[in-house]
This record gives sequence, structure tokens and C-alpha cells, in this order.
Amino acid sequence: MSEETSATTTAATKSAGKNGPKRTAARKTAAGAKRAGRAPAKAAAAAEPSWPVHGRISGPIVMIGFGSIGRGTLPLIERHFDFDRSRVTVIDPVDADRALVEDRGFRFEKQAITRSNYREVLTPLLTEGSGQGFCVNLSVDTSSLDLMKLCRKLGVLYIDTVVEPWLGFYFAQDVGAADRTNYSLRETVRKERKKNPGGTTAVSCCGANPGMVSWLVKKALVDVATDTGLAFEEPTGRKGWAKLMRKVGVKGVHIAERDTQRAKKPKPMGVFWNTWSVEGFLSEGFQPAELGWGTHETWLPKTARKHKKGCKAAIYLEQAGANTRVRTWCPTPGAQFGYLVTHNEAISIADYFTVKDDKEVVYRPTCHYAYHPCNDAVLSLHELFGAAGRVQPELHVLSEAEIQDGSDELGVLLYGHAKNAYWYGSQLSIEEARRLAPYQNATGLQVSSAVLAGMVWALENPEAGIVEADDMDYRRCLEVQGPYLGPVRGYYTDWTPLDGRPGLFPEDIDESDPWQFRNILEH
Repeated sequence: MSEETSATTTAATKSAGKNGPKRTAARKTAAGAKRAGRAPAKAAAAAEPSWPVHGRISGPIVMIGFGSIGRGTLPLIERHFDFDRSRVTVIDPVDADRALVEDRGFRFEKQAITRSNYREVLTPLLTEGSGQGFCVNLSVDTSSLDLMKLCRKLGVLYIDTVVEPWLGFYFAQDVGAADRTNYSLRETVRKERKKNPGGTTAVSCCGANPGMVSWLVKKALVDVATDTGLAFEEPTGRKGWAKLMRKVGVKGVHIAERDTQRAKKPKPMGVFWNTWSVEGFLSEGFQPAELGWGTHETWLPKTARKHKKGCKAAIYLEQAGANTRVRTWCPTPGAQFGYLVTHNEAISIADYFTVKDDKEVVYRPTCHYAYHPCNDAVLSLHELFGAAGRVQPELHVLSEAEIQDGSDELGVLLYGHAKNAYWYGSQLSIEEARRLAPYQNATGLQVSSAVLAGMVWALENPEAGIVEADDMDYRRCLEVQGPYLGPVRGYYTDWTPLDGRPGLFPEDIDESDPWQFRNILEH
């Protein structure tokens, strides 16, 4: 069933509306969905849009990593910033796409950034000439923390999409499960932030997720608070946002994603296909499953482990995230399984919305990723884990030219409140991604446009110190990113994790509270 409700216009909607007609027609959704009445505009006009220049980068630009996300981000930097083209350098150990860089008049360096050479290689590039430089780190196997510290020492702005370690960390046999978690990696950045507050801005973990989804959580929370008739003023700080989420009654947040992009040709055996970095997906997929752990939870999985140090906002499971299934909901497919792959936002969101009374935690939402990748990636995972975890000899990212159709539906599902559950997010199709920017599929554009938004925010706030997406102005970031997200919509649903179970076998569930993690995790 569907139900139109009153709504306010989002920042992303307003931005998108400048470039195209509003999408006002209601659409059919999966059973149990209630349309929230928010139908933002198409992100691009039929005619060639006039793209805004958001600011000037006065110093050199150094992009580290030129995989699928780097290829998509570089044209957005060209489109939206004023800068000296002679001082742009792209660094990657593979030069297959050198021509894409050099044809634009930029420099390409075939070079692996390592623990032993990063200062020597990056310092002269980041300090070349006058002005303030910008380091855009989109690589794997390079320490985000070390690069961040170097940039801040040099007075250079910095952004990345993940807290990445040096080569060898993810698969090291002598590193315990707790130390291989994103919780542990995030704590190293939190420690540096506490030790050296303020100073040159370094944006940590600012892609689609982590990144954009933290902005979507705040917008979704405002929607639910408004639609439930709650009297409130929009918060201006962390404590206020946490108190608002508690007041609204949110028990948890799923980063609920469904990628339906289909390749034109069938996937061959012995190849891992994905719509974004295979190396990145495998790295996080082999890490322990992690989730922010809410105060409403009454049960712990047998494989769950708690952390003894740090913010203690999360737990981890002693099992690979890409081999751990959870129940979730997205507007188009409705109920679905997702993989509980570890992500920084699962921890940062739970941490950000924690309410304390003195030093005691009195409220915290559960938060985790619930990811259904494209079908070819699902098949690739089955092959990999079926072969005792042996990674396929060939890894391949599907380009926009190889994809037949489909979309990436990426949003946040806020659940447990008076209206049950509310999904809010981007429903970007491959067709629209092709129209909006070059070298992009739907998944990649959601990431690269978030990098763009993070760069704009950093330029406008150059002395903010080390920040996560949760700390940033969500309205401004979605205003910048909105034109690249396709329809950005909200949906209420009656679905809960107790729905749709066949009842043919005994199950270890809690019927008194549908939103217990006990009911979400596939045992």
C-alpha cells in the first residue's frame, strides 16, 4: 500500500531541482511500502547543464590511486573547481589509464606509495609553488593516517574514503581479529584527532558509505521527527543530534543498499566481478563483521566480541563480513538479504548518536551495513567462499560500457520509531549516471560525488582539523552532491525482520521486539 504524507524539501532536492524538472508522480513500491511524499527532481536537465564552480584550489592537487573511483572523480574536480592544471598529479602503480590523465594535460606518475617512500614522493608534489594544496587519497594499501598526518604537517587539505592501512594488514596471519577491525583503524584516527586538535582540515572516510550516508541519516531523522509531529529545533551539534534521535525513538540504522546493475555478458568462472573496486571489497569483506551496538539489544551472538578500549560503540563478530547475512529492506526489492560487511560508518554513526548521562551510556542506536551487491558480485563471493576463501586469479570492475541496465539503491533505514521504519536515499540508475558524468557507473558516481562534496566542504572549512562525515554540514554536502544522485526519496514501510518467515523450522527469534539484532542476523 502507499500513502502520501506531508514533507519538507531536502537540500539535495533543491540542488537537483535547479538542473531539471521535479519528479512528482508517485511510483509503485514493494508490498508494505508507504511512499513518504518526497519526490526530488531529476538530477540533470535534458539540455547540457551549467555546472557550478564551487571554489578555487590555490595550490597543487595530488590524487593517489586511479582505479574506478579515481577515474570518476577527476572529471568532477575539473568540472567544479578552479585550479592550476599544470600542478595536478595522479599517482598509481598501474598505468593502464595514463592516457585519461595526460590527455587532460595533467601529470601521471607510475608509482606505488609505500611506508618507506611516501614522504619523499609526496612532499615535493604537495608543496610545489604557492597556495594550499589538496591531497585526494583514493588508493588501497596506503596508510590513511600517515598520509593525513603528513598533509596536516605541510598545511595541505586532505580527503579519503576509508581508513586504509599499509599493504599486508588485511590478510596478516599474525594480527588478531580485534586488531583487523575498522573499529581499531578508526581508533588510530580518533587518537590522532585528540592528540592534535584543530589545524588544517583532513576529511576521513568521505565516499558514499562511509560518507554520504551520514548526511542521509540526519536528513532522514529530521523527516521522521517532522512526520511524527515532534516539536523540535534542528540541532547544531553532536549532543543535540543524539538527543533528537533518542527522542524520536530510533532503535537502529541499516545502511541498506541494493545494486541491480547487470552486465551485458555472463560472468565467466575464475573472475571476480564487481561494480567498484574488487580489492577494496575483498579487503573489507574478509575483515570481521562489525556493527555499532545499540542500548536496546538484549542478546549477543555467540561469535560476538566487545572492545576493551576506545569509544566502545561497536562489537565485532569472529566471522567474515562478506559471509554474514542480515535481513533488511530497500524500496524497490522490498525485503532482502544483505551482507554485514564492516564499514567505518557503522561505528561512527553509533558513536555520534550516543547519549551519555555523566559517563554512562544511556542511549545508542545499533548501526550496520546491509549490502546486496550486484548479482555478479554475489556469484563471485559464492565461488570464492566455496573454494575455501581462495580469491579468483582475475579481478574486474564493470565499466559503464559493460553494464546493460540496473541501478544502485543506497540509503539509510531508520527503524524502531513510531512509524516503524523509514528508508531515505539515492536511487541512481546506470542510464542517468552515464548522462551525468564520464567513466561512471551508478555505484561509482555515488562515491565520487561524495568525494566532491567533501572537497568543497574542506575548502570552505580549511581549519576544521580531522573530521568525519558525521561532523560536517549535511545540508551543504547534499546540496553539492545532490545533482549526481538521481532521485533522492524517502519511503516508510511496515516491514520488520519478523515478516516473511516460512515457519517450517524452529528459529531463535525474539517476537517481543521485532527490531532486535537477534531477528536481523541470519543464524
